[in-house]
Amino acid sequence: MANILVCDDDKDIVEAIHIYLQQEGHQVLKAYDGVQAMQVLRTQEVDLLIIDVMMPRLDGIRATLKIREENSLPIIILSAKSEDADKILGLNVGADDYVTKPFNPLELVARVRSQLRRYMKLGSVSQEKSGHIYETGGLMVDDDRKEVTVDGEPVRLTPIEYNILLLLIRHQGRVYSINQIYENIWNEQAIAADNTVAVHIRHIREKIEINPKEPRYLKVVWGLGYKVEKI
Repeated sequence: MANILVCDDDKDIVEAIHIYLQQEGHQVLKAYDGVQAMQVLRTQEVDLLIIDVMMPRLDGIRATLKIREENSLPIIILSAKSEDADKILGLNVGADDYVTKPFNPLELVARVRSQLRRYMKLGSVSQEKSGHIYETGGLMVDDDRKEVTVDGEPVRLTPIEYNILLLLIRHQGRVYSINQIYENIWNEQAIAADNTVAVHIRHIREKIEINPKEPRYLKVVWGLGYKVEKI
């Protein structure tokens, strides 16, 4: 199964998560602040990170920012804060999912399972060959290699970002609503999905567009949704 790093300064929470993930057959690595988490990531093979926001030395938000500079593994943020602004901040810095404390351990396990399934299928560890390359203008998605390039330059996307871009570029010119994107990518009913999808769309634009405010490839159709333009 997967190697999962759990990072929280509350050792009881780390142990509880460890028990549930171990029952799923996963190998669990442990850290108790962001500095330790980054040290583990540099020395161990990690498939998914669960990280708390409020921690000493280096908090989960700043740690996620640093990790995203060099690693695209799935990240689930834990936080006692339930405000939308905090969730958006977590997604803004590169997290793939957000779980609010106190949480149901079975829900966390289900989210881990979902992220790993998506990562193994469409992320950098996939060994499957789909035999498809999708292009529009200078944007190319090679689904054999799970690589994205713009004008020949490689673009590093998280698994969620890759999934969204792949969905849209496979159906160039077709408009997908926010709910359709969410349900296709997250495989669950879309409830208040606007902010979640919008954050990931903005991240994709920042990576593939010369001017994200005037996108050439990934365009909004006001009141309807998003599409990748045929060029």
